[in-house]
Order: sequence, then structure tokens, then C-alpha cells
Amino acid sequence: MGSGLVVTGPREVPGSHRYVGQRRALIEKIRERGIDDLDILRHFDDIPRHLFLPEGVWPRAYDDTPVPIGFGQTASQPSLQAYYLKILAPQPDEKVLELGTGSGFLTALLASMADRVYSIDRVRELSNRARQVLDDLGIRNVAVMVGDGTIGWRKYAPFDVIVVSAASPSVPPALIDQLADGGRMLIPVGDRETQKLVLVRKDGFIVSQEELAGDVRFVPLLGRFAFPDDGTG
Repeated sequence: MGSGLVVTGPREVPGSHRYVGQRRALIEKIRERGIDDLDILRHFDDIPRHLFLPEGVWPRAYDDTPVPIGFGQTASQPSLQAYYLKILAPQPDEKVLELGTGSGFLTALLASMADRVYSIDRVRELSNRARQVLDDLGIRNVAVMVGDGTIGWRKYAPFDVIVVSAASPSVPPALIDQLADGGRMLIPVGDRETQKLVLVRKDGFIVSQEELAGDVRFVPLLGRFAFPDDGTG
């Protein structure tokens, strides 16, 4: 069941209409990469990505490339985020767990599609900055927390969708435990240099893992059930 919260789209704030031409060009690039779901493309048009990034990189906000956001982290390539949304297809009555709030842009996209988003990041400064932009845009169906995402957020489990935006050597068992029946998770699995996206599905007591085609490269997921926070592993 939904929470009863009505999400009408992001609120207009000063500067939200900048880079309109670049935004539309990015949407065309996303379409060219095979993401032609009009609902997903509309959300990329509605949500001003540049506001989630440090102002110094705003001119690069609508390039289809990762963008540095400080603290050794990056905002993921937009077409890859669109691919996440296509594969996971969050529904209006579903609950999402996101590991790696980062800039908060994907958080906002998820919030525009799902009923509720619970997002975790290890970096307090990034979490606070994302929360501020989400608040400024009037996006209220998001809870953010600073902590170890590899242990999940058991208080609000189970989750219909789990989105992992950092690379793990394997799928953290705590996340599988917190995946709802019929739920799905997308996570980059591999070493610190190269990974494959793995789609995890849960059907009753049966958990399946499907490796999707193509290599990806994400920052490492640090925590109890992923890479240690000491540069090893």
C-alpha cells in the first residue's frame, strides 16, 4: 500500500531552468542508448541534475559521463542511471532502498517513480547536501541516513527495489535478507577496477542472480559486507 503522499514533481527553484538545451541533448543521448521509456525520460527532463552537483561542474552536468562531486565520489553516468531505472522499474506503490546517495540525483529520480525511498551514504557532507537539494525541490518522500549501507536499513525492510551505486566483491547477504518477495536488486559486483551489473531477484525462498552484459566501473562499496575501508581487498 502507498503512503498516501502525493508527489506532483519537483518544485521550481532559482536556476532550475538553466541548461535546458543541454538537458534535452542528454535525453536524446539516453534514447540513443536504448532507453526509450517516456516516463523515465520525462523525469530526466523534470529534475535539474546540475542543482545536485557542485557549482564548479555545472557546465558538465548534462554530459553523459560521470562527474566528480568531492570526497572521492562521482555522480554516475546519466544513461547508466536511466538503465538502472529501466531494469528495476520502480512502481508508485513500491519502497526503495538506495545504497550510495551521492549527489542525490538518482535519489530524486527514484522518488519520482516510487512511493518511498530510503537512501544511505557513508559521507555525511554528501548526504547533507543531497538532503538540502531534495528539500529545496520539494521532494519529500525520501529518508536519508549516514551509515554502512551494506547492512541495509532493517527498520524499514523489506524493500521492493534495492539500488546499489557502488561496487561490491559479492552481493551483501543483509541486502538479500531485506529484499521483499518479488523484489529486485541491481548491484555492480567485481573487484575495485571492473565489475558486472548483477540483477538479483527474490521469489519466495528462491533467490536468483543474473549477470548483465558489459563491464562497468563504480567506486567501491565500503562496509562490513563489502570492501574494507582500508584500501585493501
